[in-house]
Amino acid sequence: MTLINEPLVLLPGMMCDARLFLPQISLFSQNRSVAVAPLHGQKTVTGLARQVLEVSPPRFALAGLSMGGIVAMDVVRQAPERVTRLALLDTNPLADLEERAAIRESQVKRVLAGELRSVMRDEMKPNYLAQGPDQKHILNLCMDMADALGPKVFEEQSIALQHRQDQCETLRSLTIPTLVLCGEEDQLCPVAHHELMHELIPDSHLSIIPRAGHLPTLEQPKLTNRILEKWLKL
Repeated sequence: MTLINEPLVLLPGMMCDARLFLPQISLFSQNRSVAVAPLHGQKTVTGLARQVLEVSPPRFALAGLSMGGIVAMDVVRQAPERVTRLALLDTNPLADLEERAAIRESQVKRVLAGELRSVMRDEMKPNYLAQGPDQKHILNLCMDMADALGPKVFEEQSIALQHRQDQCETLRSLTIPTLVLCGEEDQLCPVAHHELMHELIPDSHLSIIPRAGHLPTLEQPKLTNRILEKWLKL
């Protein structure tokens, strides 16, 4: 099959890997190149975004979820001419709050002391998902992804998120087709954050996914894929 569409680069959330996007990779790789760029090896969002640009095609569609969305915003800030369209999923354009930064420092200390599974199980996983028949399976997958990445990546990503910059001005400057999408029951990055992004980005599209929390790519993959498919045709 000849691939005629622009490449798609996907950026996963904190302590997630390509498995976060398996339903999307399965569908969209049928007619375009799809790559998942890892978000580790740097301790700043700016450095991670630069790393994404180094491994990505000259021009590409970009979608990021949660931390991946935060890095995606910095990718378009650094190189807007390279991104053909943007999808921001369950993410946050604002800088870290002081109280959130303190929580991150405590979590990093625990993770480096050997408590990665405990931090993920007790403090992060309960906020990820809406109730549903696949919840246990998805939560177990989240734990598997975190285990695969390990404590060093948790530390790197926590530091990057703690010191990230506000991206509201970046969003105001966007002129490419942009989708803002989130799960209706997302507790980590609530709907209000996405309504703000939608207001900031000229001519953006806002989609709220029912019966989904922070990971609609896995919780409601069919609906999420339909919306992403429309975005890729804008």
